[in-house]
Amino acid sequence: MNDPIQHVVLLMMENRSFDHMLGALQSVNPDIDGVNPDGPPNWNPVDSNDSPVYQTETTANCVRFDPMHEHVNVMRQLADGNKGFVLDFFETYKHEGINSEDIQDIMRYYRLDHLPALHALARDFTVCDRWFSSLPGPTWPNRFFALSGTSSGIVTMPSGVGELNPKAYFQQNQTTIFDLLDAQNVSWNVFYYDIPSSLVMTRQRRPQNVANYRKMDCGDDFFKLAARYKNTGDFPQFSFIEPKYFGTDQNDDHPPHNIMKGEKLIADTYNALRSNPALWQSTLLVVVFDEHGGFYDHVPPPSAVPPAPPKPGDEWVFDRLGVRVPAILVSPWVNRGVEHTPFDHTSVLKYLIEKWSLGAPDCLGDRTASANSIARVLDSGPDRPREDTTAFIRVPFSQLIPDKSELDSYENAVNENQASLHLLADFINEELDQTSDGGIAAVASALSKEEKNMVSTFGAFRRLGLD
Repeated sequence: MNDPIQHVVLLMMENRSFDHMLGALQSVNPDIDGVNPDGPPNWNPVDSNDSPVYQTETTANCVRFDPMHEHVNVMRQLADGNKGFVLDFFETYKHEGINSEDIQDIMRYYRLDHLPALHALARDFTVCDRWFSSLPGPTWPNRFFALSGTSSGIVTMPSGVGELNPKAYFQQNQTTIFDLLDAQNVSWNVFYYDIPSSLVMTRQRRPQNVANYRKMDCGDDFFKLAARYKNTGDFPQFSFIEPKYFGTDQNDDHPPHNIMKGEKLIADTYNALRSNPALWQSTLLVVVFDEHGGFYDHVPPPSAVPPAPPKPGDEWVFDRLGVRVPAILVSPWVNRGVEHTPFDHTSVLKYLIEKWSLGAPDCLGDRTASANSIARVLDSGPDRPREDTTAFIRVPFSQLIPDKSELDSYENAVNENQASLHLLADFINEELDQTSDGGIAAVASALSKEEKNMVSTFGAFRRLGLD
C-alpha cells in the first residue's frame, strides 16, 4: 500500500533492556519473546560455582547502582549465551558494598502494567521483539549509529576511557540523516530539554542545523506544535526527541533515575499526537532505547554488517549487534501485536532514506543499506487508520516521586552519560571561544550554571576519574 505516514517522531530513551522493560508482556501475548511465565526462569551465575540468580519481577522505580555497559563489559555480559550479566556486575561493584538485592536488580523485569506508558503502548501497537542496539557498547556510539549509520570506529564513551583525549569523541564528521533531509528539503527538528547529545556530531553544530533545535518548554516546542497542527507545514516531517539528562527531573530512564519520569515523557509524547486527530492519522511514533544499560536480556544478538571496511584506529570490527532493547512502533497505521523481524537503530534510517528518496541505499553506510526497514510493519498494517487506539495515557503524579529519592539526585547519581555531556558542554564553549561563531550559543547555554556545578562536583568526578 502507499505509505500514509507524513511525520516520523523518534523518541530515544536510555539504557534499558527488552526483558527488563517489556519482558512481562509475554504473559498477555505469548507471541512476544519475553519472560516466559510458564517455563523455568532464565538465570545467570553470580560466581564461578554457578550460583544462580533468576529473573524476578520488580516494581522498584530506582536502582542503587548504574550497571556497566562499556564495550568490554557488554562483551563479558554476552559470554556463554548471555550468561555474564551478573558476573560482570559483581566483579565491577564487589568492593562498593553491594548486597544481594543490588545483584538481583540486574535480572529483574517490571511487573505487567507497572509501566503505565510503555506497557499500554505495547498492548495497543506493534512491539518489535528483535530490535537490537547497533553495537555492544554504551550510549554515544549507539546514538551515532541511530543518526548516521556509523560511529566512526568508536565503541566507548569519554568517561569510560579517561586516559584518552575526550576531544577525539567530538570529531564525528560523518554525514547524518539530518544532512540528507536538508538536501531534499524535508523538514526536521531536534527537541531537547537541557543539552542535546546529538551535538556531539560535528555537522549538527553548523548554524543552519542548530537553527532546527527547539528547547522544550520554550517557544514552539514539540507539544505546542502538535497542539496547533493543521497541515503538513505546521509540523516537522522528522522529529528527534532527546530526553532530559540532568537535574532532579531527569526523564531519560538512565539508571538510577526514576523510570516514572521517563514514562511521563513517553505518555506526554503519545498524548500530544493522539489528541490532534489530523496529526495522529499522519504520524509514526518510534519509541526505542539506545542500549541496554547492563540489564539482562536472554536473546543473544546476531551478527551484523559493519558500516564500512575497517580502518586504522577503529576500536572494534562492528560485526555484531548489541543487546536487545525495548522498541514499539506507534501509529493508527500499525496493528496490535508483535514483529519478529530483526531490526537495529539503522532500520529507522533505512525507512527514512527509502521513504523520502534521500539517496542511494548505502548513503549512510553498509549497515544501513543492509538493515531491515521498519516499513514492513506499515506494509502489513491496516488499510485505514485504526479507531480503537488508546485515547489517553495517564501517569499518576504520585508515581513521579521516587521510592528512593536519594538515588534521583545529582550528588548520588552522576552517570557516565551526564559526565560525557558535561565534557561536551565545555568543548562547545571552547569551540565558540575559538571561532567566535555564536550560532550554537543558545544551545550551549542550555546546561545551566547550577546544573554544571552539580555535575562537576569534585566527589562525583573523582569517582569517574575525570577531575
